[in-house]
Amino acid sequence: MRIAEHIAALDEEGVRLAEAASRAGLDALVPTCPGWQVRDLLRHVGGVHRWAMAHVITGRRQPFSTREEAEFFAAVDDRELLDWFREGHRALVDTLAAADESVECWTFLPAPSPLAFWARRQAHETAVHRADAESAVSTVPYWDPSFAADGIEELLSGFFGRPGGRLVADPPLSMALAPTDIDAGWTFHIEPAGRRLVAGETPAQLTIMGPASELYLLLWNRSGTERLELRGDAAVLDLWRTRATITWN
Repeated sequence: MRIAEHIAALDEEGVRLAEAASRAGLDALVPTCPGWQVRDLLRHVGGVHRWAMAHVITGRRQPFSTREEAEFFAAVDDRELLDWFREGHRALVDTLAAADESVECWTFLPAPSPLAFWARRQAHETAVHRADAESAVSTVPYWDPSFAADGIEELLSGFFGRPGGRLVADPPLSMALAPTDIDAGWTFHIEPAGRRLVAGETPAQLTIMGPASELYLLLWNRSGTERLELRGDAAVLDLWRTRATITWN
């Protein structure tokens, strides 16, 4: 996907997140984020948007300190929270759209450029949290297969392409992902010392088939397997659910 496509997706996902949050109300529980209410979700995503925007605007080459980060997540009154979220989302979209493609700043995953990184990362950050907001009103989002496949690729090759982490297995396990609505596929190997991604669907202990949008939700631990077909050892998915977690750090 191109930078402009990621920015357009970020724009739409933020609008839909706000709409779902408004329908649910701030007190509503977020089933996909145990312990959170909608107000917690808005504060988190609104802070992330401001944090991301600050890197692009300032051209900062190092991550913010914990103390500096706290300023982006400063709480606002409940009466102002939804507007605060919308203002931060709109500012991020406008900042990315106006940024020079040669802008240099800190990033934390491989990307063709810092602007490409931030546009992609915030598009998927917002999309996944839109799913959280929709869970508060008992609805499930759907994404275009190309966007969902892009998000799967970012998760597997980006986040889980980094060294370290809890997602390891001895003996090794493997999981193939076969979207039924786009020409794509991945085979993910979970090994004693890390992880290995192979492009395409190859023989694996567990193969999961279904729409890319459903695979995207599953891999981000936002849904179950009700709308997917599983072939093989479901214990591989049990390991994924307990250890494949992305947290704010």
